[in-house]
Parts: sequence; structure tokens; C-alpha cells
Amino acid sequence: MYWQKRLDKPSKDKEIEAKILEIRKENPNYGYRRITAMLRRLGLSINKKKVQRLVQKLKIQVKNFSRKTRKYSSYKGTVGKITDNKIKRNFKVEKAYTQITTDTTEFKYCEKDKSGNYQIKKLYLNPYLDMYNSEILSYEISKQPTLEPILKALDRAIKITNKSKEERIFHSDQGWAYQIKQYTSKLESNGIIQSMSRKGNCLDNSPMENFFGILKQEVYYGNKFYSYEHLKQTIEDFIRYYNEERIKEKSRIFIASRISVSYTHLTLPTNREV
Repeated sequence: MYWQKRLDKPSKDKEIEAKILEIRKENPNYGYRRITAMLRRLGLSINKKKVQRLVQKLKIQVKNFSRKTRKYSSYKGTVGKITDNKIKRNFKVEKAYTQITTDTTEFKYCEKDKSGNYQIKKLYLNPYLDMYNSEILSYEISKQPTLEPILKALDRAIKITNKSKEERIFHSDQGWAYQIKQYTSKLESNGIIQSMSRKGNCLDNSPMENFFGILKQEVYYGNKFYSYEHLKQTIEDFIRYYNEERIKEKSRIFIASRISVSYTHLTLPTNREV
């Protein structure tokens, strides 16, 4: 009966809440998205909005997010070739491997020196993101903002996108590495069109900025890292989760929306036709 189902619902939520608390205890920095992924791995079919509501009810939201550090900038002026913005904020892409974007972001960690004192060190992430589904196709992590890791990740991104027979655009900001011959020649030799954001306009590269924001909110802001290896492993684990869990979720939403649209075009028979 209806009233009995209503009485059974709270007990079911209690079971879910218990699992949420258990996951949070083992993973203090997990937000509701990653908790949802963990619940699904346990066999629960649950919507992330419900998990968000239960997390808020339990008052265990991750609140230690902050943006106190200045954003890393690789812009050094005009040191090579500057190209136009071919994307023009058109981030809705119909096919995979056709619009790729990249950027470099900076993280900080602490490391003991020979005297036993902690010194602030830096780590740099160079990912290549497919605008079609926000998947990270390739990336490199390094201790210095040098050209080598950017080119290594670029080579892998080119190799992956070679599967596409469509025109390819690789987008970036006007950072020094994306202007020089070693970078631009790789794009040209593979028939890839280069695109750049306008100077000082981060919104021209919103998909990558969005990824960096999610990454840092989920695993970085409010946490302290005492080794390069620990921070590197944390980032790698998140990218694996991001590609495997979040991309699947986006795909399910996309498929559901396509099915919904297709049903709206169906013409139902009238009573006379029946």
C-alpha cells in the first residue's frame, strides 16, 4: 500500500546514509559526486542529486575549499606564433577527437630539506581534454614548467585523435610553449588546426578551467601534501576516476536526453486510428 511504502522509505535512506558516512570516514575529502560513484560500485542505483541531499542532511559537505593562491600563468609575451581563436567559445562538440584543449596548472606541496625544515615546492599538470565529453586524453606531471612534459602529452593526444577522420582543432591559451616551433610544427605536420584564447581571457578556455576547478576542489584545496609522490598519485587517481566515472555519468545523461527528444517526435495514434 502507498502509506506502507512511505514508511519503508526512511529506513532505506538510513541504510544509504550509513554507507555514506562509512565512505566519508575512509575518504574525508570525497564530495557527493565521488560518494555517488562509490555507492554505485557497491551495487546501489542512486542519483547524485539524492546523494547531495543526504550529504547536506548529514552536514558532511566538504567545506575546506579556497582559492587563495594566484593562478599560474605561462604567458611570456609574444615569443613565437600567435593564432586566432578558432573555437570562439563554441564548446558544444558533436564528435570525439575533433576539438581538444590544453593548459598548465600549478600545485604546491611541502618537502623537508637536508636541515629538516619544510620548503614549499611546486608541481605542474599538463592535460589535454576532449571537448566532446571532457575526457582527459593524455597528461604529464612534472616538477618544472618546462616544454618536455607538454610535448610528451601532446604526442599522445595526437596519436589518440589520429583515429578521427574529421578536422581537428587543438586549443590553448597564449602560453610561451604553445607559440614556439617545437609545438606548432607537431600540429602542422599532423594536419591539426591551432587555436588560441585571446590574451588574458580565461573564459575562452572554459572547459579546461572547469576541469581544473573540479580537480582542485575535490582533492587539493584544504589539504596538505608532504611529498611530490603523494600529490602526483592523488592527481592521477582523480583523473582516473574523472574519466571512468564522471564520463560514464555524462554519457548516460546524454543518451537519456537523446531518447527523450526522439520520443517527442513520435506521433501517437488517435482514437479513430486505433
